[in-house]
Amino acid sequence: MNIDYSKIFRLDGQRALVIGAGSGIGREAALALGAHGAHVICADLDLGHAKQTAALIVSAEALELDVLGAGEIARLAETINTLDVCVHTPAMNVRKAILDYTLEEFDRVIALNLRATFEVIKNFGALMVKQRRGSIITFSSIRAGTVEPGQSVYAATKSGLESLVRTAAAEFGPFNVRINAIRPGVVETPLTEQLKNNQEWYDAYAAKSALGRWARADELAGAVVFLASSASSYVTGSTLTVDAGWTAIDGRFTPPL
Repeated sequence: MNIDYSKIFRLDGQRALVIGAGSGIGREAALALGAHGAHVICADLDLGHAKQTAALIVSAEALELDVLGAGEIARLAETINTLDVCVHTPAMNVRKAILDYTLEEFDRVIALNLRATFEVIKNFGALMVKQRRGSIITFSSIRAGTVEPGQSVYAATKSGLESLVRTAAAEFGPFNVRINAIRPGVVETPLTEQLKNNQEWYDAYAAKSALGRWARADELAGAVVFLASSASSYVTGSTLTVDAGWTAIDGRFTPPL
């Protein structure tokens, strides 16, 4: 087979849905997919923000989507006739010690981070299985593998998400449908606003990675394009770590060499 390597990242003629496209990583993912030729459906709880993202893309549309709304994910999947790429980014965190966590907080984090992800995988996976092609991309976190005090429920949801991805890969693979997770380190997004506003905390997290800084949201976009495109045609059931070496190094002390 003759492969044109200059085009393996191109998405011309493909339709991509980005859930959470109104801000942060989702916004940058939508812009990157559009720049590589995809028609992008920008979905977000905030329709105004979704429209702002769509306006920056050559071929795009915007719609309002509440992933926690009863039946909304299923209804959207039913209205989309064909879909090549689905990117799902929304998540939340309640930073508290286990002894202080309430069941209401537990349920809120589980609902957005895990239940909504399951619904996305189930509903858009069904669409892709039927058409016998597609790529689903979800967002995990370094907290799926390494934790700190206050991360219990958030970390559990991200570990669970990665297990869902592996199982879905096994079930969807025979139908030529791929599914993968991206595991970022610390990224400057609205979700991490609390940390960015604490200079000591911000600096400590920056120092933890090999590159000595936080990620910008746009630095995750390349991973999304890779997993969406034919460049990753043999990649499924995987977690792609994009954390500047956070989980690769000790990070606590640099000894004299």
